[in-house]
Amino acid sequence: MPALPESLLAVLSFFTPLFSKPVWNHVLVLVTGAILCQGPHTVAAILRVMRLDTSPTYHKYHRVLSRDKWSGLQGAKVLFGLLVGLAIEMGAPVIVGVDETIERRKGKKIKAKGKYRDAVRSTQSVVVKCWGLKWISLMALVPLPWSQRYWALPFLTLLAPSEKANEKEGKTHKTTVEWTIIAVKVISRWISYSSWTLVGDGAYASVVLAHSCIANNVSQISRMRLDARLFDFPEPQPKGKRGRKPKKGKRLPKLSELSKDPKQAWQDVEVAWYGGIRKVVSLLSGVCLWHTNGQDPVCIRWVLVVDPEGKDKAEAFFSTDINLSPGRIVEIFVLRWNVEVTFEEVRRHLGVETQRQWSELSIARTTPALMGLFSIICLMALQLLDKGTLPIRQAAWYTKEEGTFSDVLAFVRRAIWGEKYLNSSSSGNDLLKLSRCEMEALLDRLASAA
Repeated sequence: MPALPESLLAVLSFFTPLFSKPVWNHVLVLVTGAILCQGPHTVAAILRVMRLDTSPTYHKYHRVLSRDKWSGLQGAKVLFGLLVGLAIEMGAPVIVGVDETIERRKGKKIKAKGKYRDAVRSTQSVVVKCWGLKWISLMALVPLPWSQRYWALPFLTLLAPSEKANEKEGKTHKTTVEWTIIAVKVISRWISYSSWTLVGDGAYASVVLAHSCIANNVSQISRMRLDARLFDFPEPQPKGKRGRKPKKGKRLPKLSELSKDPKQAWQDVEVAWYGGIRKVVSLLSGVCLWHTNGQDPVCIRWVLVVDPEGKDKAEAFFSTDINLSPGRIVEIFVLRWNVEVTFEEVRRHLGVETQRQWSELSIARTTPALMGLFSIICLMALQLLDKGTLPIRQAAWYTKEEGTFSDVLAFVRRAIWGEKYLNSSSSGNDLLKLSRCEMEALLDRLASAA
């Protein structure tokens, strides 16, 4: 079992009931190695970091992902509970951001892969496609003490196989919206004692999803098309009139038309904007019915946002909670951008897209585990701080006021390395005692390529 500070073990101890005792010991090794590992986060790389590359039982660590019995869904439930507790402690509402990302992978043995638009490499004029796996990730949007912005902390990541992969396997294909509806129902069972808010981009602007959110006591906020079909409420039916009652009233003007009409009741409101700044924008809002063919209309509050300076294009958002103020709807949607930041950080620091396994179970477990590790590392840093201040790395050529994930990761790594190699040294002595084995291990980590 690796040497870990008590504060870090306190965070991991919540997941102990999910594993048998032998498997749990292997999980501790993999989690510790994944935190310390730099570069590709393969099981082999983790074993090298943990000085287990000569162990004859190395295959047992691979089996944690490919064969051992444990539930990733139950792990997501435990992690979500910890994040909800953190949000309550910080005095923030429970807000969950949802988005999909593509993990670039190819190979004949990877069955769930498909060909998707590469959002990182594509531009508005050039579309680049790549082979990979589509993941739908749900993240709790939580304020943290070392940053002014909210952080997106992943807790549930779902693999969405491509349509061709499902056809080949004879399975019913589920769209991104259908996977999200499943996730909404699951999370609502986990937090049945309270309402929460789901925030997504335009891909989640769906009447079906909006109905599901309302049915599960969830408020949905998303981007909206400027040509969305909006209708007035139906007029009261005359008493005694026979026939079906209308579900919607007359068609309302398109939001694209309203955005160009200066005669509307625009209001200038200062809102929290991207980049941590506050910005004055012109808002126009209303409550109506949103309808798509084949679905019952849903009651929403729509919000039009126009930049008074004319630098940005008009944008539209909606909320299924019609009691929210227009400014608050915009501010909550702006928080969604932190999801994109997390996707970038897990690629850069936690080795997402560096996996090499072919086992279906390993593929389904590894990326969600690495996404969840992002949140676990943040929780570990909070335990280590104990109301202290996160040490932020500075340089003569680089200064910053807020902590980033690289600072958080370095802080947790230092605590682990210190517990592993420096716990036998006196705190008041300038000389540190290292055994020959420990020195070789540190030199090996310094000399090895990332």
